[in-house]
Amino acid sequence: MVTRIAVVDRDVCIKEKCGYQCAKVCPPNRMGEECIIVDKETNFPIISEELCIGCGLCVKVCPVQCISIINMAGELDEPIYQYGINTFRLYGLPLPKDTGAVSLVGKNGIGKTTAIKLLTKQVRPNFAKFDGEDGKGKEKEQEFTDEEMLLKLPIDTRRYFSKTQAPSVSIKPQQIDRIRNSFKGTVNELIAAVGKKQKVKDAIQKFGMEKILERKITQLSGGELQKVAIAAAYIKDAEIYYFDEVTNYLDIEERLRIGVLLKELSEKKSVMLAEHDLTVLDYVSDYVYLVYGDENVYGIVSGIKNVRNGINEYINGYLKEENVRFRDHEIAFSKKGEEAAKTTVLTKYDGLSKKFEGFEFSSDEGSIKKGEILGLVGKNALGKSIFVKILAGVEKAKKGHSLTLKVSYKPQYITAEPVVVSDLFRSLNLSGTIFEECKRRLGLHSLMEKKLTEISGGELQRVALTIALGQEADIYLFDEPTAFLDIEQRFEFANLLRKVISESEKCAFVVDHDIVFVDAIANRLIVFDGASSVKGHASAPMAKREGMNNFLKMAGITMRRDRETFRPRINKPGSALDSEQRNAGEYFYYEG
Repeated sequence: MVTRIAVVDRDVCIKEKCGYQCAKVCPPNRMGEECIIVDKETNFPIISEELCIGCGLCVKVCPVQCISIINMAGELDEPIYQYGINTFRLYGLPLPKDTGAVSLVGKNGIGKTTAIKLLTKQVRPNFAKFDGEDGKGKEKEQEFTDEEMLLKLPIDTRRYFSKTQAPSVSIKPQQIDRIRNSFKGTVNELIAAVGKKQKVKDAIQKFGMEKILERKITQLSGGELQKVAIAAAYIKDAEIYYFDEVTNYLDIEERLRIGVLLKELSEKKSVMLAEHDLTVLDYVSDYVYLVYGDENVYGIVSGIKNVRNGINEYINGYLKEENVRFRDHEIAFSKKGEEAAKTTVLTKYDGLSKKFEGFEFSSDEGSIKKGEILGLVGKNALGKSIFVKILAGVEKAKKGHSLTLKVSYKPQYITAEPVVVSDLFRSLNLSGTIFEECKRRLGLHSLMEKKLTEISGGELQRVALTIALGQEADIYLFDEPTAFLDIEQRFEFANLLRKVISESEKCAFVVDHDIVFVDAIANRLIVFDGASSVKGHASAPMAKREGMNNFLKMAGITMRRDRETFRPRINKPGSALDSEQRNAGEYFYYEG
């Protein structure tokens, strides 16, 4: 039995401009059947999944690659939710526990946010049933009574939806920028509006928000806004707490602080988390659901698994209990991470210094070798972005100079202009093997005819990474390249960057707060210390072991390597292993 899924990305489809090539080459159409027809209201092609023979000709001829035809071996239950005809659908649903933290692990566009919308009853299960059109050219979902809906759900899911009174819910949204548009007051006013007085007072201290209380929401940095959004969800009185991507913009110390608070909350309440930082997800969670499938086409939710086994199965790309291989390769971790490059020095750089109003930055002099990647680690507001801006020539130092070799720079914050992605690439004269490999491995083909203002934060990041890595340069500078990328995209970019730098014998500086990512790519580390927003200093490049020990000691964290996959894992503060490593002065590279 084969289950066939046909999806048309209507944000990409150019409709009549291509002359409907998909319909012209479709074998059933040529035999007189109506497998691909044109909707009279919207002018979009509609593909019949019942009549489709899965030949894939329509996929091949589509000039903008907006069609996906997936032939699934075996029979699937009907989707619990589908957005419309020939659109994304989700199979299965994760469920929260009465207490404890349950996390969703999977790449972007695979249904995690859709699952949270279903669980919080922002949308109702529709089982991919549509009555027709609503008069506006849109599919109309078939209406199910509560009884009919419950009868179509699995027993455990039915129990969740059959509660006479819906559980109270608190949600930390994925897109925190929307808070700026919906609330114009101060941090203090926002927090006071959602929580009781004592909880607000405790949260201000726990989340370290004392210095920003009187600041307007519209004036907050990304990291400050993230903390406020998490705190606002945290202090609400609710039975179930959903946190959708909590680590973007936060440094490792803040990530651990948030992780500890969410772990404490989960001991009393039901917590569900969708997150791409494996160390934080692993630390907070008790259980995980793996969500796999095809980006923006379909997602399937696995059975519930304990956190260690579940994450390791995701890394291996194979679900043991379900006997399903959802990825053709494992995400590999080296036992000791990347080793120092054994090559000659490409360039040296000066000791740098620069003063701003209220902040002073300095760095030791250093050098970088051919084929080497330097990881830049440290808390926020210590000057990491300033350091790479000086190297790139974007900022001018009071002491020291920018690099004299040709530089390609990917900034921390990316501005989306109303320009089509393919036009942008052409205007920059991007071409060649590396550029084509970037497009393929970072999945940009479906974005080529979209405007930058129409794509998500993760898609915009992938475009920016392609522009930076696709340009001819001697030195590549990346400021927070993993922001908004999912787990698989982070490792795809890590593999791509290592390959390009190693084979070309160029070099790179990379600023990032994802320890797993930094461990996977860096040959050596530059460690930043000082007082946030007051004074920051960058060390000379040092060996990975020494750098990680220095950095994690400052952050107050010990980590070990998983004994099966070698991925880094955070130790519980005060645990036997945490104490043992602190006493030994070994904050990293332990196995356990």
